[in-house]
Amino acid sequence: MRKLVIQVPCYNEEATLGGTLSALPREVPGIDVVEWLIIDDGSTDKTVEVAKAHGVDHVVHLPRNQGLAKAFVAGLEASLKAGADIIVNTDADNQYCADDIPNLIAPIVAGTAEIVVGARPIGEIKHFSPLKKRLQRIGSWVVRLASKTDVPDATSGFRAMSRKAAMQLHVFSEYSYVLETIIQAGLKGMAITSVPIRTNKDLRPSRLVKNTPNYIQRQVLTIARIFMAYKPFRFFAVPGAVLLSLGILISLRFLYFFFTARGAGHVQSLILSALLMGGGFFLVMVGLLADLIAVNRQLLERLDWRMQKIEEQAEKGRDG
Repeated sequence: MRKLVIQVPCYNEEATLGGTLSALPREVPGIDVVEWLIIDDGSTDKTVEVAKAHGVDHVVHLPRNQGLAKAFVAGLEASLKAGADIIVNTDADNQYCADDIPNLIAPIVAGTAEIVVGARPIGEIKHFSPLKKRLQRIGSWVVRLASKTDVPDATSGFRAMSRKAAMQLHVFSEYSYVLETIIQAGLKGMAITSVPIRTNKDLRPSRLVKNTPNYIQRQVLTIARIFMAYKPFRFFAVPGAVLLSLGILISLRFLYFFFTARGAGHVQSLILSALLMGGGFFLVMVGLLADLIAVNRQLLERLDWRMQKIEEQAEKGRDG
């Protein structure tokens, strides 16, 4: 029996959640059981009451508002405990067209993908300003480079993942999960694809994008942190090697003038060379140490994956 769990992170979504849940399917081709799950991220309104009135199957309560990333992870954990074989994440503001869920999970059902991201028609979304559309394209391009994937809409929250993929994802960001999960999955070699989806009318302003400079800053920091976590040697050693090379070139310049001008002047070049070579050597050493730490983290993640599989098999054995 194959089970699909549709999870919806919520924070004070009393006004929009009813419409979102009403549009969710209870039957999907290739799926035997469809269940709904909401993550109450410390809501202070009647979000939970609305969810229960619309027949939601699972409610995850977070004692205080912890942000979208934490709510997303809490939903994944609860969905896995509920026995989900496939998990779909959608927004509570009804931004995404629920009728596209069958298309979204189709590559996973067919076994050709582990993660599927819904690609919105960015150019056709009326409430997106020209600047926001441009930033979306640039951000997705950067994520494609960082993750070595071909996802055209990296900031889309409408996505599906297999049970195996969900068990291997670890979100470190406290802001959003959208970029981190794609980069992480790409660097882990997971099969990621994208399908075109439709969007609904905008019901409220985005709570993640308070202003454009803040949004850009947060996304850039997220990408940098993920590179430090998953490609630490390249992140530190490449700029270190550049500084080291510049230092060596400047030192050669000093030696040239030292011997041709009989040691006269150019002491500043020697000082700058020493600073550059010292800084470059330090960065390369940091890259080596960070790479060793990253290898250890990867081993721990594999151990965690194996422990989850062992616990899962043990539970099946007890149930049998």
